[in-house]
Amino acid sequence: MKAISSCHIFVANTLSMLDVLFVIGGLTFLIVGGNWLLKAAVALSLKLSIPKIVIGMTVVSFATSAPELIVSIKAAMDGSPDLALGNVVGSNIANLGLVLGVTVILGSIDVKKSFYTTDWPVMMVASLLFVAFIYFDGQLQQYEGIVMVIFLFLFLVYLLRFQKTAVVDEVPEDDVPMPLYKTVLLLGLGGVALWGGSELLIQGAKNLATSLGVTERVIGVTVVSVGTSIPELAASIIAVLKKEKAISVGNLIGSNIFNLLAVLGITSSITPIRVMDDGLLTNDIFWMLGISFLVLPLVFFPKGLRLGWRDGLILLASYGTFVYFTLA
Repeated sequence: MKAISSCHIFVANTLSMLDVLFVIGGLTFLIVGGNWLLKAAVALSLKLSIPKIVIGMTVVSFATSAPELIVSIKAAMDGSPDLALGNVVGSNIANLGLVLGVTVILGSIDVKKSFYTTDWPVMMVASLLFVAFIYFDGQLQQYEGIVMVIFLFLFLVYLLRFQKTAVVDEVPEDDVPMPLYKTVLLLGLGGVALWGGSELLIQGAKNLATSLGVTERVIGVTVVSVGTSIPELAASIIAVLKKEKAISVGNLIGSNIFNLLAVLGITSSITPIRVMDDGLLTNDIFWMLGISFLVLPLVFFPKGLRLGWRDGLILLASYGTFVYFTLA
């Protein structure tokens, strides 16, 4: 009897470790695939003589959101809507609480005027629109997804026409033209890596949730969301260490806008997304709104249009509190 029990424990532990490896492997493929796709997309745009401003706001934004988009579509299609929703909501919280928090602790950031004239108001409108759509009936309908995509399109048109100076070039090192064969190869490899990574990540996350006895939403807003925010965190730390201003509050807020309007908008346009775990409606979305709002007073106090290490500690503490209450 003891032998059978020990065998069961061994099998359970082995499966759990395998699931962790699936998650790590999936995230690795997503990050590498997203990076290849980004390089190929920028190279292709340069080859087609598309203006840099257009590349920055369309090609680059979509490419950097590709991991979240692929994971969310795959999760929703596979009948795991809480992974799709948790991934995006958790990523938005992680971008501001974790990524921005760590970045400003390492080095202060000067915030541009476009933060309070464009970026922050649009992020709040997009967040409130998403909450209004999902809070009352617990699902994102296809027509609501289409409304979100239209709102994103109008926002991009506005930026390109009136706010060109607000767009920061995130990938200046990719301005060198690339041979066509290399561009096509990176596009193909990037696409395959994203697909393979999403398969591994979702399978591992679902199994991990089952073995740990937690819901898919909890795994989505913690493990998966932090994983898909790793590229932003890595880029932020590298930029600070190199003393470059490549990373800005505007870039992270732009990522949050894209996560909501593009990732969830496109995903729900393909298939409606229904909330399975009410924790998303009673806890996560309010944390997302709260931490999004918190950035505004931090930017203005105590020094106007500047974020320093004290602000970083507040953001990091807020993110830590969110994770604690989510896992508790």
